[in-house]
Amino acid sequence: MKELDCRGQACPQPVLITRSFLVDHKDAGDFCIRVDNRAAAENVKRFLENSGFGCVLEEAGSDFLIVSRSGMPEGLPQEKMPEKQDGGKRKILVMLTTDRIGEGDAVLGAALMKNFILTLKELGEDLWRLVCLNGGVRLALKDSPVLPALRELEDEGVDVLVCGTCLEHYGLTEKKAVGSTTNMLDIVTGCGVADKVISF
Repeated sequence: MKELDCRGQACPQPVLITRSFLVDHKDAGDFCIRVDNRAAAENVKRFLENSGFGCVLEEAGSDFLIVSRSGMPEGLPQEKMPEKQDGGKRKILVMLTTDRIGEGDAVLGAALMKNFILTLKELGEDLWRLVCLNGGVRLALKDSPVLPALRELEDEGVDVLVCGTCLEHYGLTEKKAVGSTTNMLDIVTGCGVADKVISF
């Protein structure tokens, strides 16, 4: 079995290395990717599934293996980027880089962010993706005051993504309670295809 050793690689390198491997090996057969942190493992697994590969995540000591074998059930259908069409619904991406809005009073800032997230549903079907990164990852934790609102948005089809590197940096990986762990490749690609990006 071919093994890609991506230990010590910063986000989004494990995903980029995996993608490059798959481009060079159209019939990859059995292969696995070894990483040394959970965020990278979840990012690679999500990428493979979205690319149509069945895979499993296994722990190997302090490392993680994402294993894909021939004959495994296929992953999710390849992710399709939204197409911009005249008269069609827009694709709005909301990027939350903090858990509060504005400078000044922290309590007021947190309350404003909560109200902002509660009001996001007014965008209707135009709201496509919500990305939490840096301090914004705190919004997706088990004790977040906006956790129910984020879960409701996700249940309604909004793609909620949480930066894996940021979770690792703050030591919060195990506390994430909503959304999919993501990487900078997903974030950059999403910004590139969105009709509008709103950032706080």
